[in-house]
Amino acid sequence: MTPAHPRDKVIERAHTRALGINLRHLRAFSAVAAAGSIARAADEQLFRVASGVTRSISELEGALGRPLFDRGSRGVALNSYGDLVLVRARRIEREFEDARAQLVARGGIGASADVHSLFASILNGRRLAVIASLVEKRNMPAVAREFGITQPAISSALKDLEGGLGVALLERRTRGLVPTPAGDIVAFYFKRVLAELRHIGPDIAASEGTLQGSVNVGALPLGRTQILPEAIASLLARHPGLHVATVESPYDALAASLRSGDIDFILGALRSSAEARDLQQEALFEDHISVIARAGHPLARGVRVDFDALRQATWALSRQGTPSRELLERFFSAAREAPPIPAVETGDLAVLRGLLLESDMLTAISAHQLRHEIRNASLVVLDFPLAQTRREIGLSQRLGAFPSPGARALMQEIRSVVARSPDFRTAAASHSQ
Repeated sequence: MTPAHPRDKVIERAHTRALGINLRHLRAFSAVAAAGSIARAADEQLFRVASGVTRSISELEGALGRPLFDRGSRGVALNSYGDLVLVRARRIEREFEDARAQLVARGGIGASADVHSLFASILNGRRLAVIASLVEKRNMPAVAREFGITQPAISSALKDLEGGLGVALLERRTRGLVPTPAGDIVAFYFKRVLAELRHIGPDIAASEGTLQGSVNVGALPLGRTQILPEAIASLLARHPGLHVATVESPYDALAASLRSGDIDFILGALRSSAEARDLQQEALFEDHISVIARAGHPLARGVRVDFDALRQATWALSRQGTPSRELLERFFSAAREAPPIPAVETGDLAVLRGLLLESDMLTAISAHQLRHEIRNASLVVLDFPLAQTRREIGLSQRLGAFPSPGARALMQEIRSVVARSPDFRTAAASHSQ
């Protein structure tokens, strides 16, 4: 598992093949697939000579290493590889259309702008990645080093795109480059296109029985101790060609990365429908928080634990606004008691573990997060049930997403880990009781 920064990891992890895919060739492929004929596609949709379209198809097939059409006397027909690529090609076309719509609505582009003319300078995935990285990093020398190209080459690519759009994407200020609204829109949709491009190779490989490519997982605290490690280890034992990167960030940052295509899915506490309005959430099990202390803590020696005892304790809690903290405060409020005021606030499990083991501090989080210490009896759950602190834990995906085969396999492995472990109470079972 490789931790990665959510703002730049997909660009850094994107496969060379994905970055090299020519988007004009992909458009020609989609047009030929729709027309069933190179000549018709050339004349009616692409307005190019047929030989040029033929060359585009051949070069795309060469880049992917597979034929995409069966050729016959009456024209061409998609084969099984072509069917797979067409799904991604059409999703890419929709992303560019959505980008155009957003640029018209919020980016200062005229409503009559044609999507193909707007993005005519975006030749391949590499140029997409360069522009998206520049908007995010706001530092041209850093992007030049990342991609091994010169700053003048980046400036030229940016100028070409801005010329096609008719608006600036970045403004130079005293503190450096600052994205315009159009720049933020372009970076967001370019990353979504990159996500589709990087799935093409794994789609083809999976159709031949091999799982490969990168899976990028947003890992919230509860899944990091047992579920995700077990699922990853099990999956990679069978499919060593996969690469898994985990991203550990607050939920809001992970949700933003999920929406832009930087990560494939999130494992952790599910959110309200208002917070996750454009996400697809799947509950796997129900969890609750517990009061946890070191073995030998005064409150673990058969002493009655009540609100007075908890009030006198020293607490280490997660930060304000996190689900476990909100559940704890809601519990105390429902009991008409003042919630604990923490001496320490931390989102780092290693820091929390150390504080509990080395002091008489208490915490209130899911026992799953400290599973190993509780099993070896160095930490204990105190006899103070926190009623009404249940929450659903599960998987979150972008609504309408089509994950890679590797991401789908890892999500299925996570479901299997939850289903076979007695440590987890499934959401379905808890609702039926």
